[in-house]
Amino acid sequence: MSEPFQRLTVGEIVATDFRTARVFEELGIDFCCGGRRSMVEACRTAAVELAVVERAIAELPPVAENDPTDVRRWPVDGLIDHILTTHHVYVRSTLPTIARYLTKLVEVHAGRHPELVRIAMSFDQMGRDLLQHMVKEERVLFPYIRELAASPGVATRSPFGTVENPIRMMEREHREASDEMRLIRELTNGYVAPADGCSTYRVCVAELAAFERDLHRHVHLENNVLFPKAIELERGAWCR
Repeated sequence: MSEPFQRLTVGEIVATDFRTARVFEELGIDFCCGGRRSMVEACRTAAVELAVVERAIAELPPVAENDPTDVRRWPVDGLIDHILTTHHVYVRSTLPTIARYLTKLVEVHAGRHPELVRIAMSFDQMGRDLLQHMVKEERVLFPYIRELAASPGVATRSPFGTVENPIRMMEREHREASDEMRLIRELTNGYVAPADGCSTYRVCVAELAAFERDLHRHVHLENNVLFPKAIELERGAWCR
């Protein structure tokens, strides 16, 4: 067994090669909110053998040394722009669509599938919280991180002390959103429509599955890539 592989965190592996995210998803390993766990700890939590994970990752085709998908090499501005235009836009456009599906399903199917009421309530709460969360990032945290990146080594005045304070809040809210989606996944039996489900039911659970996948990528980019860069930039400025 590769000793360096054991010492790596899940987030470091996904940041190096984002294709590994699919491997972790298939094996039930949390790579977003659990991205700071070592591979040993992550495998123990998911009840997966470390050798199985390492073999699955080793079987991925090699990538070029300067692969543009290596998010660790992206400048901070580019990383933030990607989060905004890819993930924030997706959340805002998809939340109302799924909410409409769930409203219809509750009206038609809740008699036979009472879990739909809980699913709709959980998704509604998660969606409202996530929208507020993104506003805080867009109006406060991300502009401050852009300032840090624009003037490396120069201390930037902030309304919240160290950047680690809002980051802790954002990470807690990430965990809460991920927990709600995990509950929804369990209530839908892994996003599988029941045998008596209509086409809307099947479309809805597929959209919910896609939403969770996007959330995992969204949270990973912030927790495991952007936020560590911000902390490093701020510490570099304060140490001068």
